[in-house]
Amino acid sequence: MRQTDYNGMAKFIGEYTVKIDDKGRLVFPSAFKNVMSDGEEMKFVIKKDIFADCLEMYTYAEWEKQSEDVKSRLNFFNRKHALFWREYMRDRAVVEPDSKIGRISIPKKLLEAIGVNKEVVFAGSDFKIEIWAREKYSETVISGEEFIALAETLPENR
Repeated sequence: MRQTDYNGMAKFIGEYTVKIDDKGRLVFPSAFKNVMSDGEEMKFVIKKDIFADCLEMYTYAEWEKQSEDVKSRLNFFNRKHALFWREYMRDRAVVEPDSKIGRISIPKKLLEAIGVNKEVVFAGSDFKIEIWAREKYSETVISGEEFIALAETLPENR
């Protein structure tokens, strides 16, 4: 069964550890390929996360949606907004898994920015995939009490 939302967009769930090959390529997890809608383009945009030491990977359609939302909040005749947009668009990569085994090449600069050595974790996060250096991902786990405390700060939505 494919995991998609009401708009047919893929919902990525699960964690997969992948080794980097000698040419710096990674195999995109088949579980994530399988949640893509039939006919949905296997093209992704990767960028550095603003708040965490990981990369974010979006389907191209989701990236268009996200970037249009950000762009709609900006006035490009405002210098600060123009500077923000330039920085927001910096260091992005478009990747497409190859048709054989699903290898992708992420620019070395982006992998170095998050401290990747030999293995990464692809972590499904609903509408996006986070890519972590394996060692750093294990450091992000919070305690059950911390999680409950965060949950209690969420607004009620009725």
